[in-house]
Amino acid sequence: MSHLISVQESLERILTAFSPVETEAVPLREAYGRVLSRPVTAPFDFPPFTNSSMDGFAVIAADTLPASTDKPVWLRTVADIPAGSHFDGSIRPGEAARIMTGAPLPEGADAVVPVESTHIGARFDGSAMPEKVGILQPVSPGDNVRPRGQDVRAGAPVLSAGTALRPQDIGMLASLGFTSVEVHRLPRITVFSTGDELVQPGEDLTPGKIYDSNSYVLRGLTRQSGCQVIDLGLAKDDPDQVRALFEEAVRQQADLILSSAGVSVGAHDYVRQVIESEGELSLWRVNMRPGKPLTFGRYQNVPFLGLAGNPVSAFVGYQVFVLPVLQKLRGLPALQRRSVKAVTGEPIRTDGRESYLRARVTVEGGIYRAVLSGHQGSGNLFSLIQANALLIVPSGVKSLPIGAELVAWLLDE
Repeated sequence: MSHLISVQESLERILTAFSPVETEAVPLREAYGRVLSRPVTAPFDFPPFTNSSMDGFAVIAADTLPASTDKPVWLRTVADIPAGSHFDGSIRPGEAARIMTGAPLPEGADAVVPVESTHIGARFDGSAMPEKVGILQPVSPGDNVRPRGQDVRAGAPVLSAGTALRPQDIGMLASLGFTSVEVHRLPRITVFSTGDELVQPGEDLTPGKIYDSNSYVLRGLTRQSGCQVIDLGLAKDDPDQVRALFEEAVRQQADLILSSAGVSVGAHDYVRQVIESEGELSLWRVNMRPGKPLTFGRYQNVPFLGLAGNPVSAFVGYQVFVLPVLQKLRGLPALQRRSVKAVTGEPIRTDGRESYLRARVTVEGGIYRAVLSGHQGSGNLFSLIQANALLIVPSGVKSLPIGAELVAWLLDE
């Protein structure tokens, strides 16, 4: 496996190893962000009855045709219909009913005159229903009325399988009477970092040591991706400690073991060694920059993705490989990147590998323009927080002039 595999081939090989996780029923109140495992159809017409979209008066539209501010049409009010109530009678010619937004339109009426278009001239203030109402403007049949089934008809599709439920989706399901939904369970992702040089923030930073940042980034990204994160902490560059974390991941029934560092060619990089002792390594080293020493395999039949140890390499590896995997595990459709074509604002040089450069993309005169956000070393996390995009230089391209057009993945929401 000494040759470098292309990014696209690597991603395709990795994705074939994953399927959506199992499903479960969850209460609607707990379903935000969860992914539907089966389509939802409307159990009844919505709205379930024809109702008023305005506070005003339910009328027969033909009665209002001669109405004007100078010469109102006066109608006798025969009913008061607040929201949540129902009028059993019927509106006949020359009659009207005071009605509130959302209240059922009474039989015989075919339109609603807003209260502002009556002699009352303002919103209702809690006063008693008038004996008669002066109509100042004519209405047509259907005006200010929401017909039964206007939003959706019984049996019509409402939400498709693979939908990540947003607040408005939950609201629609609630309006249709659902109390629970079938969704994919949350994928369980174990995360750990390896390296003798790593210590936790808060510990003494002795000579040769650095604070672990990768596990914080990977935990945050994984949680942001809608998965359950199981933090396994740190392992020294010791095969027994590394093996212990893999064993714990198996015990936790992980759907994916995700680590950073320990997958390169260093004398003390033991992750690959441990993987091969209890499973298989199916992919190592990808033709990309940063993040070349990507590792994919299985430990005791649990999928494993090992990202490079440099902070930006780990971040880029997550965006390119881990995020599509998590989308598939969650039962979502294939990932659609938020991307634009941007014009470079400076010359760019790379080593010919497919490169993911930290950049700042802005819009000027309708054109997206990109400049690098700082030094592109894979250990430079500060340039990543200054970036809002990853600028992608295709494999085989080593230099680009100012004004070259490249695809940019947008990072900011």
